[in-house]
Amino acid sequence: MIRNWFKSGTPWIWLNAGAVSIALVAVFGLLLLIMFRGMSHFWPANVESFHYVNDQQTMTVIAEVVESETVPSESVPGITSATGEVTRYLVKTGNRDILGSDFKWIYDQKLETREQPSEVMVLERIEWGNFYGYLNAVYENSSLISNDENKWSVFNLRLERALDIREQILDLEKGDIGAINYRLERLRLNKRSLQLDDEYTDDAANEIEQERTVLKAQYAELLKLTAKLYEDINRDSIRATIMDGREITIPLEKIVKVWQPNKMNVLDKIVFYFKSLWAFVTEEPREANTEGGIFPAIFGTVMMVMLMSVMVTPFGVVAAVYLREYAQQGAIIRVIRIAVNNLAGVPSIVYGVFGLGFFVYFLGGSIDALFYPEALPGPTFGTPGLLWSSLTLALLTLPVVIVATEEGLSRIPRALREGSMALGATKIETLWRVVLPMASPAIMTGLILAIARAAGEVAPLMLVGVVKLAPSLPLDGNMPFLHLDRKFMHLGFHFYDVGFQSPNVEAARPLFYATAFLLVLVIVALNLSAISLRNKLREKYRALDN
Repeated sequence: MIRNWFKSGTPWIWLNAGAVSIALVAVFGLLLLIMFRGMSHFWPANVESFHYVNDQQTMTVIAEVVESETVPSESVPGITSATGEVTRYLVKTGNRDILGSDFKWIYDQKLETREQPSEVMVLERIEWGNFYGYLNAVYENSSLISNDENKWSVFNLRLERALDIREQILDLEKGDIGAINYRLERLRLNKRSLQLDDEYTDDAANEIEQERTVLKAQYAELLKLTAKLYEDINRDSIRATIMDGREITIPLEKIVKVWQPNKMNVLDKIVFYFKSLWAFVTEEPREANTEGGIFPAIFGTVMMVMLMSVMVTPFGVVAAVYLREYAQQGAIIRVIRIAVNNLAGVPSIVYGVFGLGFFVYFLGGSIDALFYPEALPGPTFGTPGLLWSSLTLALLTLPVVIVATEEGLSRIPRALREGSMALGATKIETLWRVVLPMASPAIMTGLILAIARAAGEVAPLMLVGVVKLAPSLPLDGNMPFLHLDRKFMHLGFHFYDVGFQSPNVEAARPLFYATAFLLVLVIVALNLSAISLRNKLREKYRALDN
């Protein structure tokens, strides 16, 4: 009976089903762990006050509890316990500019009381991380403008004003002033180009000088406006008490937002959570990528994958069509197919080195010498950038598209080709109107696999265009709008930088998980878009397959 059962193949079916189930549980378990560790960072945790008594002296620690654990008392210097175990808490005390670090371990030995004071506040600042303390008063140019009854209403009103002014300053600096600087640089390069071509006449010089004068006048006006805004934003400040009793002055220009977590109900915390999550997705990073958002990294990842897809698809399809439809099958074609398959197994860093040497230094340097001599010795395309990153990953994923397209072409019945040509169509018309449309689901499959690999690659991009912090996005309002020569940020590299290069490991850890989860979501979204298109194409040509 058992022998017949094994011969029937049923055990192997159950074994495969069990292996698939274990793999799915492991994958989804890992994703849930990453999501929980990352997304819980944006929840406004309560702030606790720990009161210790040591040698008749009282010490207070105000902090968020990050985690707790029980450890043997002998492993903690200076602590003894009758039970042999103590509980310790990893807490986020913030105030890194004052205390030196914003995380510490505290122990339950000699802990007198532990409470959640309602008046404690948390400030998110532009630099130095969070601030924990109690609001005392609001000042305007060192003059007190609040009392105990209205200090919070005055503070919120002045903070909203400061945030509006900061937004205006950013719009001016990155918008209007940035555009004028860009035009001034273009004028300088235009002048240099005319000088190299011996066409720098008096008329050209006057025209350039007149335009420069106008731009400089606009620049001066914008600088005056910016200086006035800086003067306005520097006007207000608050004074707050920290856990050791010291009073600290904090300018409102340094504050991003404020909240009192111990006063918030569940609905308030949910609203705050989604606002924080939205800010993380839409804002720029701060503090060596340990604070702020990751929008430039999301934008750079999606932009690079889209450019890579536009580049790799036509090359891969053309190569597959030639190998399957036009090339005479023989030893050479078999060697080429083996080479293509082997290229899929080459380590990605090798492609990065090739991209740096060929695309950046050779091809980019040649483009600079031919088309941008006025910018030399400063490189334009002879330096890592978005174009070379997209080309490098297109080369990396090219074998996947070629193999998938060839498989799709091989499944199309020969009778369809012959029927098309029997009706008077040429070979190229048959290929364009019959063969390629029917092979489009296979082409999309190759593209899906290419996107899945390219979106998560980091090693080659570190050599050909990705940076820790990009000064500007590759897409803006200045001609030619899409700047392929610019460096960019990438979620994969941001993930690596936050996780392994951050100077503040504990602060970066939740962002490490959040970035990893967001990278998975971006890859899934890109793949789902391609899969949806593939399914539509498959349904469209299913009747012809039958």
